[in-house]
Amino acid sequence: MIIHIVQPGETIFTIAESYGFPVERLILDNGLTNYNNLVVGQSIAIAYPEQTYTVHEGDTLQNIADINGITINELLRNNPFMLDRDYVYPGEVLVISYADKISSVTTNGYSTTYINKNTLRKTLLFLTYLSVFGYQTLENAQIESVNDLDIIQEAKKHGVAPIMLLSTLTEQGSADAETEYRILYNPDLTDIHIENILYILKTKGYYGLNISFQFITSRNQQIYENYLIKLTHRLHSEGYQVFVTIAPNIVYNVNEITFERIDYTGIAREADSINIMQYNWGYSFGPPAPVSSDFMLREFLNYAITMIPPKKIVIGLPIIGYDWELPYIVGVSKANSLSLDSVINLALNYDAIIQFDEISKTPYFEYSVDKSGVLIQHIVWFIDVRSIDALVKLVPEYGLSGSGVWNIMNYYSQLWLVINTQYEIISISNVI
Repeated sequence: MIIHIVQPGETIFTIAESYGFPVERLILDNGLTNYNNLVVGQSIAIAYPEQTYTVHEGDTLQNIADINGITINELLRNNPFMLDRDYVYPGEVLVISYADKISSVTTNGYSTTYINKNTLRKTLLFLTYLSVFGYQTLENAQIESVNDLDIIQEAKKHGVAPIMLLSTLTEQGSADAETEYRILYNPDLTDIHIENILYILKTKGYYGLNISFQFITSRNQQIYENYLIKLTHRLHSEGYQVFVTIAPNIVYNVNEITFERIDYTGIAREADSINIMQYNWGYSFGPPAPVSSDFMLREFLNYAITMIPPKKIVIGLPIIGYDWELPYIVGVSKANSLSLDSVINLALNYDAIIQFDEISKTPYFEYSVDKSGVLIQHIVWFIDVRSIDALVKLVPEYGLSGSGVWNIMNYYSQLWLVINTQYEIISISNVI
């Protein structure tokens, strides 16, 4: 795969011509909505297929798959735009396969139950697991349920393992430490909580649990381990997998951003997988910073793999951007979160030039807004195809399990292009 950075004066047509690549396919592969007005610094991915097929009169997706010895899902994975329509055109060129896959990876997509149905169907083509967000632990160890039967069945229909994602987070992103600690420190509530989890797993038909530990520190890690021992022993005895999602505790010093050293040995011993989410590197209430950091993630992985078997580690891919108004004021400033398509449109609207930070492997740009004659400066940090490629390449480099995408509410073509063209996506055989 080649990553091209848009230069002044370039168009999608000149870029396609320079690489000898069909312009229509380049637009589809990259999900470009602004292809007539590219942004300087925008990244475009070019993925050459190993094998293609030209559609003939009377062809259907099923017979095209049969002729080429692949499944319908493989055909759709290589041509996901086909899910946006019910037909193929004679003369249309479809991708059958990509060569030279780097390694095999698992993929875990985080979603709410109200995800757009077409977005879900397209995304499920590329997933090993689907973590369904919305289950919230309440103060009495009860669990606020969600209407998720449809999304569970859709996942299973596509051979994707549905995972119950449990936290004390609301959909607005606020976490309830008091509730979390009340359950952790009360053995009776712990038992009630675990049985409530098991009841949901059984009645809803989940493959396993993904539990988010929001407030684990070096001072309280033992109580989390004690809870996890009880939880995993109970769920494993019933045949369920247990994943734990953690976010490195970020420490902001004068000249650096680092993380708290926590001993993850006990958690690693009990959990089937540990998902490391990066949503605290740059986030709404924090200072302007990269959304993801290749440097900091490497630092954390170098520390974590001394305690956690690499094959149990899943690294987070935060598919989001943040827009900060400057100057940043601690306790007052709040960044606006943006989809990646919205980020590009914002850069286009303000004629911004996208820069790239080589340390974090993330792009950013600045722009200004005139408010009553006063220019207000903004900075936007986000991720692009370069960031995604760098993050996913950490999986084979460190021998990790795979990637967890936060979140999949919007379909982001470049994300799945990077993964699908370079990696074999692992499927779970017994999800029905």
